[in-house]
Amino acid sequence: MKSFFEGIQFLFVDVLFVPLDFLRAIELSSWFGANAINWIFVIVCASAMVYWIKQLQIFDQAGTEDQDTTAHSFLK
Repeated sequence: MKSFFEGIQFLFVDVLFVPLDFLRAIELSSWFGANAINWIFVIVCASAMVYWIKQLQIFDQAGTEDQDTTAHSFLK
């Protein structure tokens, strides 16, 4: 049973976390480089928000959105 948990430890520590160890090692020399994953997430989320807002404007201008408060039965 001990070897099973040591195998899990090896998988995560020595294999899956290697890229994160690299980012941690370059933190002192380049803050932006160490936070590259965060910057990618920020860019993806910002572009998704812009896309969502544009889609909302398209449906609002077409008049196809039902803005009636009784659109749902539980709001009557």
